[in-house]
Amino acid sequence: MDTPERDAKRPSEQEAHRLDQTDPGHRHLFHVPPADGGRYPQAAYLAGNSLGLQPRATRDELLADLDAWGRLGVEGHLEAGRPWLPYHELLTGPVARLVGARPVEAVVMNSLTVNLHLLMVGFYRPAGKRTRIVIEDSAFPSDSYAVRSQARLHGLDPDATVVRLRPRDGEDTLRTADVLDFLAAEGDTVALVLLGGVNYLTGELMDIPAITAAGRAAGAVVGWDLAHAAGNVPLALHDWGVDFAAWCSYKYLNSGPGALAGVFVHERHLGRADLIRFEGWWSTEAATRFEMTPVSRPPATAEAWQISNPPIFAMGPVRTSLELFDSVGMPALRERSVRLTGYLERLLDGVTAGRPLRVVTPREPERRGCQLSVRIGGGSAGELTKRLRHEHGVIADAREPDVVRFAPVPLYSTYHDCWRVADALAATVEMHS
Repeated sequence: MDTPERDAKRPSEQEAHRLDQTDPGHRHLFHVPPADGGRYPQAAYLAGNSLGLQPRATRDELLADLDAWGRLGVEGHLEAGRPWLPYHELLTGPVARLVGARPVEAVVMNSLTVNLHLLMVGFYRPAGKRTRIVIEDSAFPSDSYAVRSQARLHGLDPDATVVRLRPRDGEDTLRTADVLDFLAAEGDTVALVLLGGVNYLTGELMDIPAITAAGRAAGAVVGWDLAHAAGNVPLALHDWGVDFAAWCSYKYLNSGPGALAGVFVHERHLGRADLIRFEGWWSTEAATRFEMTPVSRPPATAEAWQISNPPIFAMGPVRTSLELFDSVGMPALRERSVRLTGYLERLLDGVTAGRPLRVVTPREPERRGCQLSVRIGGGSAGELTKRLRHEHGVIADAREPDVVRFAPVPLYSTYHDCWRVADALAATVEMHS
């Protein structure tokens, strides 16, 4: 248990409430789960980096699309209030603005790893000694599986082909300088750089423009997994010259479990006849789709990477969420994120001192999003998060064996949520003896 002396040093609960009055965010637009323990009615939900909360508007918007199906049947493709045939176009503008793309460069489709595979079909073309794929050692496992399977697809040994860049000994995060040094020294062997924009484990924001420039200067293709970056940090994919990117929309984009994902393809690659793509019904230009000809006529947009017609009822929640981001704006969200995450960091500083807890996320705001990862010494991350939830109503995310991730999402998290995290950790994790 905590000591009275340390309790006296910790910022007060009243101070957290005062900050929420002056910097309120948009919690009222979301459903917040009830607490499963503790003394507060609502959970302190800091797991939006795993699954975002449901916007209140989602249910009614989705029901309206369902009602159109019941009322119109097949005619809903053209006659629904939001016609199904061009439905995906409703998402294009907002998602392009979210990631700093031109509308022709973005499309919402499929799921994240499916999209990465579809993109790598064309963008990973090993030849000669340029065969290697560079990822971070702490990449999300599905990225590791994907790039290893792509190497095997080309008859290559994945153990020799996939380069896993590691932090320096004794450090938790990968230095940008070390990535740049590797590309300068060995870039002529690299066919593809595919890193996470924000690392899922540590919360580190990579220097996307610097690494992209270095990779392209070395002659490699540079792609990004933005699962933990989209909706979390400002992005400028077109201006940064990124070749391609993909992201999911069920974390910071609050579109529901397993929600449809997004794709970016830089304008310089659009319309390239030499770039291999898998094709299907939705890969051909809309104006001639119903001529039913056997040869595709792909448009010179990211829509050429589509294959099947989009699932309307899965697109609805993504559209609703993107409209919310469009109305609030990433600059305002980023500003609040820096304030809110900085507040949680200060609280954690007071709790981790003297306890077997250590924040491994970079301290510089420009090197992180809203996630702070805490490494625990001894015990299980999963067991700790269970206690936080059932004893204190704090929902966080465990990555075994020893990392607990807290994400104060600027759209709906509060300063009081952050205060509850620190209070719960202080009550749950004993001081060093």
